[in-house]
Amino acid sequence: MKLLLLLPFLFATITTTTLSAKEKHYEASVVPKHMSVAEKKKRFFALLVPPVAHVHKELERQYEAVKKAIENHTDEAKIAALKKKYKAKTDKELLIALKPHPMSITLAQAAMESAWGTSRFFVKANNIFGVWSTSSKQKRIAAGEKRGNRTIWVRKYDNLDEAIRHYYFMLSTAPRYKSFKQMNYEEKPVTEIIKGLKYYSERGDDYVKELASMIRYNKLTKYDTKVAK
Repeated sequence: MKLLLLLPFLFATITTTTLSAKEKHYEASVVPKHMSVAEKKKRFFALLVPPVAHVHKELERQYEAVKKAIENHTDEAKIAALKKKYKAKTDKELLIALKPHPMSITLAQAAMESAWGTSRFFVKANNIFGVWSTSSKQKRIAAGEKRGNRTIWVRKYDNLDEAIRHYYFMLSTAPRYKSFKQMNYEEKPVTEIIKGLKYYSERGDDYVKELASMIRYNKLTKYDTKVAK
């Protein structure tokens, strides 16, 4: 008799445990309503950590392969093509351009630029980093505001991987991020490397301070050692 009374309780416990063990599925194009801050961050990391880690490993492999080719004087045609693509004049400049920066920086910028994955640009265009479009030939969407009479456009990407690859390429080739890439190549601390992103935003030094706070408060450097390698 006691066993019969316990069965409903045991069933309820098993059901609850099973449901809690399942990870909630998130989509970049869908922002759940009335999310708590904790839920918003959980969604963001679930959506962004896998593609950022995937692209970062991809770029790391490319960097190591090119470094080895340069040391062994092989794949000269490939090296020449990469120098042209990345606007590098020397072997060292190419390696500086190709070395991917830490995931903690990428995730911090992604969180800031996409409002933790809830911005219209993120939802409608997979645009994680607020990248503008400068050509009508690019896939893009109009921003919600104008500068005078000029419409502001932002890039539209087919998926998150594409957006992340373009972000790394953009930082690798734009002259204003030269010091950022140099410090990254020298493997300076993350707190130093991010100072090279002063010109990523019109906010300048305040942007860098917010990045530092974002990385520190959310303990993002854990992804530099546990996920990226």
